[in-house]
Amino acid sequence: MYVDGFVIPVPKKNTGKYKKMASDASKVWKRFGALDYKECILDDAKPKWVINTFPKMAKTKPDETVWFSFIVYKSRAHRDTVNKKVMAYYEKKYGKDAMKDMPFDMKRFAYGGFKVMVDV
Repeated sequence: MYVDGFVIPVPKKNTGKYKKMASDASKVWKRFGALDYKECILDDAKPKWVINTFPKMAKTKPDETVWFSFIVYKSRAHRDTVNKKVMAYYEKKYGKDAMKDMPFDMKRFAYGGFKVMVDV
């Protein structure tokens, strides 16, 4: 299995807009073959036993919160196939400026593709 993971600082005032965008996106990714799609808003920001929290890592501002998101695929090749279809869909629907009106700063979100090493 393969997972794309995201850490996204989102202005609190844009929570509703982000949640709607994420809900719509989940349907698109699943339609094109993603196995699972989750969008999670930070709930426990300051656990006592952790030094480097998500807000610290994401350098959030006082008016922002952190979303942690992940999409699950069969493999990296499957991810590449699904994402190619998703990007084509969005480009056709919104044109080349599909990423222009995001409810967060695109320069500040973090992303990584991960090979699943333990799956019990």
